[in-house]
Amino acid sequence: MSERIHPEAHAFGLVTELYDRARPEYPDAAIALLRERLALGPGRTLLDLAAGTGKLTRPLAASGADVVAVEPVAEMRALLPPDVTALDGTAEAIPLPDASVDAVAVGQAFHWFRPQEALREIHRVLRPGGSVALVWNTRDPEDALQRDVSEMLARRGWIGRRERLDVAAELALSGLFGRVEETRLPHEQLLDDAGIVDRFLSESFVANASPTDRQDFERELRVRTAALPRPIVLPYVTEVFVARCD
Repeated sequence: MSERIHPEAHAFGLVTELYDRARPEYPDAAIALLRERLALGPGRTLLDLAAGTGKLTRPLAASGADVVAVEPVAEMRALLPPDVTALDGTAEAIPLPDASVDAVAVGQAFHWFRPQEALREIHRVLRPGGSVALVWNTRDPEDALQRDVSEMLARRGWIGRRERLDVAAELALSGLFGRVEETRLPHEQLLDDAGIVDRFLSESFVANASPTDRQDFERELRVRTAALPRPIVLPYVTEVFVARCD
């Protein structure tokens, strides 16, 4: 039997408050796009799947839609806003009835799913004509600092799962959704000395590492960023994939 969630994802229970504090928010342009494409507003029901600590939940709930947030890590679920329905569940076993939501959003999490199982479940809970949006704040590979940090991580065998996932191909393979609309938007995070360290200590592979390895990485990161102007600018590309039920 498969584990309920990926074994490495349990690390988020160890760094929940760090994750909530240090991870970037989503840019206003991405939130506006999601509200439009998912037709969010009063009278609509949105499932925020693998909602984490609510980074995407909060701005989407501000649309006036009824939001159900499903999150399997109890420590993260505890930080979700009190005005949404928060449920324990996974992408492969969504605790909702068939055809019960108008839209599904997944922020920073689809790469943790067993994709085809998850897409079947997403399709099951969507009403006819409903849409799914898969969203990431991805570190910008064109930026020198981001490239150097990626090299530091890779040298330690810490490779992110997002980079190994072909999102559009998984949606097409399912046969359950129509044309995939892909949008990429520039974004950035402004960080102080503590913030830049916290940002990368919140990564699952860093959280799962030994204390010695984490300390070694932190020292190298501090050396690399010592001469940079403050605040440190950390660029991202916000990726948004939207597809409608066939």
